[in-house]
Amino acid sequence: MPVKSKQKTVFFCQECGYESAKWLGQCPACHNWNSFVEEKVSSSSGSRSGRLSAADSETRRENRPKPLSAISTEAEDRLVTGLGELDRVLGGGIVPGSLMLIGGDPGIGKSTLLLQVCKNLCNNSHKVLYVSGEESLRQIALRAERIGDFSDSLEIFCETSLERICDEIKKERRECVVIDSIQTMCNEEISASPGSVSQVRETTGILLRLAKENNISIFIVGHVTKEGAVAGPKVLEHIVDTVLYFEGEAKGTYRIIRSVKNRFGSTDEIGVFEMSEAGLKEVLNPSEFMLSGRPKGASGSVVACCMEGKRPIMVEIQALVCDTAFNIPRRQAMGTDYNRLNLLLAVLEKRVGLRISNLDAYLNIAGGLKINEPALDLAIIAACVSSFKNIVLDEEMVVFGEVGLSGEVRAVTGIELRINEAARLGFKRVILPSSQLKGIRPPSGLELTGVKSVADLMEVM
Repeated sequence: MPVKSKQKTVFFCQECGYESAKWLGQCPACHNWNSFVEEKVSSSSGSRSGRLSAADSETRRENRPKPLSAISTEAEDRLVTGLGELDRVLGGGIVPGSLMLIGGDPGIGKSTLLLQVCKNLCNNSHKVLYVSGEESLRQIALRAERIGDFSDSLEIFCETSLERICDEIKKERRECVVIDSIQTMCNEEISASPGSVSQVRETTGILLRLAKENNISIFIVGHVTKEGAVAGPKVLEHIVDTVLYFEGEAKGTYRIIRSVKNRFGSTDEIGVFEMSEAGLKEVLNPSEFMLSGRPKGASGSVVACCMEGKRPIMVEIQALVCDTAFNIPRRQAMGTDYNRLNLLLAVLEKRVGLRISNLDAYLNIAGGLKINEPALDLAIIAACVSSFKNIVLDEEMVVFGEVGLSGEVRAVTGIELRINEAARLGFKRVILPSSQLKGIRPPSGLELTGVKSVADLMEVM
């Protein structure tokens, strides 16, 4: 007589996956408030998860403890995606047997990026399976027509049942599998609905075991919340090997992919793409791309050099300081921290004596980048002063440096990389912290000007 499954109610934390028998206002694990959701789970003494197949038993017998000296540390062979920007972020390519999570806003281009990766892998005779739980075969085929020609090494499978997907993967070995998306996958052994905390957590765990045991590289697409984090429990990011975020404005043309976790490489790299009708195109020189369309002879505009990981990128800082039409002056910052702008304006008023507390101040980083690096402080102050006094700054000048509350200009990291990037793009002058001038040999044709404080910057301007 079959054993009937018992239904019980469990509360899960949506942030970290903590399990509780009753609802709690604050999670005792991650301390988030109002994060518990109620889910029904089934428990059965005859569950399939408790039994091991013959193949699993054989795998466990082979998996024995090994001495450290017997473990190989040679560099692993990687699958090259054919997209240099993505390969840089991954650390040189896809590691066989790795589980990678990619998240981003709806419509940002996650599916397009992975379809292009599948195209390049198939053209190099790699067998790839693309599993979609959100789109039909026709929808995927229409997108593929815009991207280019695909070989028969790519197979499309529209399915949400995890059991059927795993059977299909094991039936015919593939080198790479794409799951789009993890929130649509359903494990029939769990009674909760797809996208719930328990479904996402258990499904990802099964895919991780499948990737490791069969040496298959698996990409997982994850939805994001309104705060921009990957939806589901935080434990999801701990399970996978690599976490990638695809960023950018949905209506803009640029896209940035960055790694926030990578067990096989650095997290200090970013990849820049441009969205076009034929898919995503690599931006090999992001500095020139960000500075394109820069106005000539306009006040309130200055070029700064920021570091995205180990990559220097030139960006244009735009400021507008004008009379206010309101009782309380407005402050608005796009692309950087709003509170940082207020702090720097207070430094200008206290240390330099500029009376801007009764004026509106607007700040924008052209191109749509979102940067919170302290090295932009000096450029933000230069742009605000330029707009306030209606002074047109030198178009061939780059400014960077951190500003303290006393008005001092402090050192920043990657100074030589920033200077070399400025020289490569043809800039003639760099204003930087004076404490970092010692021991630096500027490239020919580039003048370095050091400043110790905001007052020194005013004199230079």
